[in-house]
Amino acid sequence: MKLRRGNRIRLLRNVEEYFPALEREIDAAASEIFLETYIFEDDDTGQRIAAALMRAARRGVLVHLMIDGFGSHLFPEAQRRQLLESGVQLLVYRPELWTFRIKSTRLRRLHRKLAVVDGRIGFCGGINIIDHGDLRGNAPPRLDYAVSVEGPLVADMYAAARTLWIRTAWTQLRRQWRPLAKPALSVEPRGAQRAEFLVRDNVRHRHDIEEAYLRAIARARREVVIANAYFLPGRRFLKALCDAARRGVQVTLLLQGRMEYVLVHYASRALYRELLDAGVQIHEYTRNFLHAKVAVVDDSWATVGSSNIDPVSLLLAREANVVVRDRRFVRELRGSLMDAIESGARPVQRERWARMGLAMRMATGAAYALLRLLTGISSYGRAQDFI
Repeated sequence: MKLRRGNRIRLLRNVEEYFPALEREIDAAASEIFLETYIFEDDDTGQRIAAALMRAARRGVLVHLMIDGFGSHLFPEAQRRQLLESGVQLLVYRPELWTFRIKSTRLRRLHRKLAVVDGRIGFCGGINIIDHGDLRGNAPPRLDYAVSVEGPLVADMYAAARTLWIRTAWTQLRRQWRPLAKPALSVEPRGAQRAEFLVRDNVRHRHDIEEAYLRAIARARREVVIANAYFLPGRRFLKALCDAARRGVQVTLLLQGRMEYVLVHYASRALYRELLDAGVQIHEYTRNFLHAKVAVVDDSWATVGSSNIDPVSLLLAREANVVVRDRRFVRELRGSLMDAIESGARPVQRERWARMGLAMRMATGAAYALLRLLTGISSYGRAQDFI
């Protein structure tokens, strides 16, 4: 993907900023909407966004909704019927779930959280269509981010969404649907920010997101800050972080502190000793669940998207990230991450981790070995860096 100039990019923190912005643009849509998400729940948030999509379809907007067959496997039939009856076009990406045959293709999920409205504004990030907080108000929402994009970069986001929709529709023989609208993209400059739109797929862009991270880390001179929900990097990525720390770059990781998935929780901790010994600072977010997939490098590079730093995201899933090269944006994202570290995270002490008991060492080692084995089996030999 190309570096595009002339964009206006807004950082959206958590669901409080993201969903009002998304709903507002859906309600303002005049011709066409693409919305992709891994999870679309039938909760308050899901019903709210579904209602906005149905309102748009009823006034003649061509609405394309794509959900993942695994992440949204609980999507209720009643809600599906309501959407279709209102005119929303709905596709399920890889709807197959449980069979007696084990195929690695079932792990190739649609993990992107992407929206494009009227070819005029796009959204990209890590936020699913789901309630992210405690509805009783007893806990803050999950820590997560998205961006809204206006300007030339929207053309790349639109092309990605349109292409995947066409390919998936033809695969499922949905040729009777209304044809796609002719793109009327608003690509004139809307700001002064430079940015790239990166995807990960299984064809031409298998390593684009990972390579963007590695280039930025290799060029870092002062600071690298990464917040990632599911952190299990391959050897190249791990080496890049350790090398940066050893040459004097302050490398800070904000990782999941609460146990969400047992195997990933213990496997990621098998890497702590090596990172801490190299001088990497690790903080575990405990205020609520961490769902962010963002990073900043020095004062000139940042990324916000859906890609975790783990084998599923980097080898199998369809992902999308926006890379922003703008000092003001980088400062804003960095400030938010520093606030999260200060107010909701605990530092991992090297001395305490060095004294980790035998039971914990065995648990983390076994989890890491099992995940490496599963990665090798599921990736058709493309996972040399992870095994």
